[in-house]
Amino acid sequence: MAPQPAPGGHSKSDYPWWLVALVAIGIVLAVVIVTNDIYAQVFRTVFNGAGVTIFVTLVGFALATLLGLGIALLGLSDSVVLRQISRFYVEVIRGVPMLVLLFYVAFVGAPGIVAAYNVLTSPLVQAGLSEPVMVRDLSLMWRAIIALMIGYSSFIAEVFRAGIQSVDHGQIEAAKALGLSRYHRFRFVVFPQAIRVIFPPLSNDFVAMVKDSSLVSVLGVSDITQMGKVYASGSFRFFETYSIVTYIYLILTIGLSLALRQVEKRMRGKDRR
Repeated sequence: MAPQPAPGGHSKSDYPWWLVALVAIGIVLAVVIVTNDIYAQVFRTVFNGAGVTIFVTLVGFALATLLGLGIALLGLSDSVVLRQISRFYVEVIRGVPMLVLLFYVAFVGAPGIVAAYNVLTSPLVQAGLSEPVMVRDLSLMWRAIIALMIGYSSFIAEVFRAGIQSVDHGQIEAAKALGLSRYHRFRFVVFPQAIRVIFPPLSNDFVAMVKDSSLVSVLGVSDITQMGKVYASGSFRFFETYSIVTYIYLILTIGLSLALRQVEKRMRGKDRR
């Protein structure tokens, strides 16, 4: 006989034992960190980079979301030129590995941005109202944030495009008949319905950026991975160090995934009501 569904719609065999196992392992590792001086020292050192990881992720994702929404709206424009520009951007950026994009922005894009800025502000510099900007003034952390913003915006643009196109066209026509402007149609009709489709893949991209933020360590940015790399290379305690690095990332990613999943369930619950 097949297992009977539980009140929540899942069978009893679908109980999240994987989460119970992860929590148990996490508690054991926490006890080891508290009671073992070596692990405690490694944890304190590596955790110093958590603030940078969180900052890079939050700022990078916020900027990528704004840019991705703009690219998606271009792709849905009535203008053929704007649609082609949007498609060109998405296809090119998605075709470049994130690590390559990181290096390109850091060592090619950043000098180009600084040079362009200096050209535009040259009248102010000549008048003594401003100082020329040096490439070193643009920190490696902000170069990494810009690279993550550009890289993820192409994926987020496709998420927004699919979500917006999922809204029934008849409702948009009805909003037009009511005399709503393009902005108000998007604000009050399209976006509230599209967000239910957009949120799950968008939350997955957010969790993915937490992991991909570790790539900024190749530029020497002092995130969790970089702090672990420096400590391991100096102490030769690779097992302890990278176990702690993995432990911290799992706390961040699994914690975020569970929290975002609850938000998604609440959104679905509102839809049913």
